[in-house]
Amino acid sequence: MSRIAARRRVTRITAGGVTQRRADFLSVEEPLEIRVHGTPLAVTMRTPGHDVELAAGFLVSEGVIHQSEHFARSIHCAADGEENTYNVLDIGLAPGVPLPDPSLERNFYTTSSCGLCGKASIDAVRTQSRFTVGDDPLEIDASMLITFPDKLREQQRVFDRTGGLHAAALFDGATGEMLVLREDVGRHNAVDKVVGWALQHGHIPARSCVLMVSGRASFELTQKALMAGIPMLAAVSAPSSLAADLAEESGMTLVGFLRGDSMVVYARPDRITNSDQNADADAASAASTAASPDTAALTDAPQPAPFTSAETGVPSEAAPQPNPASESRV
Repeated sequence: MSRIAARRRVTRITAGGVTQRRADFLSVEEPLEIRVHGTPLAVTMRTPGHDVELAAGFLVSEGVIHQSEHFARSIHCAADGEENTYNVLDIGLAPGVPLPDPSLERNFYTTSSCGLCGKASIDAVRTQSRFTVGDDPLEIDASMLITFPDKLREQQRVFDRTGGLHAAALFDGATGEMLVLREDVGRHNAVDKVVGWALQHGHIPARSCVLMVSGRASFELTQKALMAGIPMLAAVSAPSSLAADLAEESGMTLVGFLRGDSMVVYARPDRITNSDQNADADAASAASTAASPDTAALTDAPQPAPFTSAETGVPSEAAPQPNPASESRV
């Protein structure tokens, strides 16, 4: 069986310092040919391991299957006339499940960095999903969401050895529990492995769950989340414009730059609450009231009707003046 990390002798050079020869570990990258009933569908460059989940998630992402009963069997087989290297996986679909449309073939090859290479129509991708996420009742507090990147990083076992893998994890949005984490040289493969796990465990559609990824939020990852019925995608880096467009159109919450105690929300921010901020605001209001000795006397005298800001709903004694510092930043 192929390894997920390969040992290699390297030369470490420090400018103006010592040059050393030592052992290091590299992430293994090998091709996986996915076949359906013996017919080649795609080849992807991946980190070996969890290949069945990868294939299952790939078929969910392509709209071929959407429930575990559709996936009947899988077997690693040898390429024609060659020894079995566990780099060819043949999938059997359940009776009655239509075979993949030949138009899904992606020039028969996808790289570890691109999961949509050769895709003929983006419009077709946007209309494939059987699940809607716009009506998902997921609500999560920001204080819980900011813990996800550290939980993800703590479980990246292979990354600790190689420093060369992407990670994706599925979290329960109600409890904050990590349901599954997968690593791969391809960010889209890591997500497919997570989606494949969810399919096998009856979590498709993944209602009220959060997909957390270790890199950027591309269109392909947003599309994969949508195909799996995941209502929130969070990333430690930036999303693309097309990812934000798709999230907004579908009603998915899209979070980028989730680092430390902050984040940037690009679509559906209403699913993220901020209880700490509300508590601070209440405390500040109470302190302000307690510090005003003339409050009772003022309430006894007739007062002019307060002006209420249309933006904040906060009464003030005079019409508000422009305050650049208070303007929101997007």
